Amino acid sequence: MKQPIKVQNKIYKVLEAVETFERIPSNYLKSVAGTKGLYEARIKLGSNIWRVFCFFDGDRLVILLNGFQKKSQRTPKKEIEKAEKLMHEYYENKRRK
Repeated sequence: MKQPIKVQNKIYKVLEAVETFERIPSNYLKSVAGTKGLYEARIKLGSNIWRVFCFFDGDRLVILLNGFQKKSQRTPKKEIEKAEKLMHEYYENKRRK
């Protein structure tokens, strides 16, 4: 689902902060508890909250495809599982090359 332009702009600002800061504030990027190397980029616009899962490959940030609008306190387990699957597929494809 395509996000409204204001949300897209906010996502770009958060990603720019991740690229720029040596120490990234946890309100922009936070590790996902119970996972190995998975992070969530945190986007807030007004009262709406979005999450975009990501991970680091060396010193490069790789953004995963499953972002979602957060509607509850807890991150849905199925979204975390989807992100972990995508991360593992990335490394598996990289290993094969």
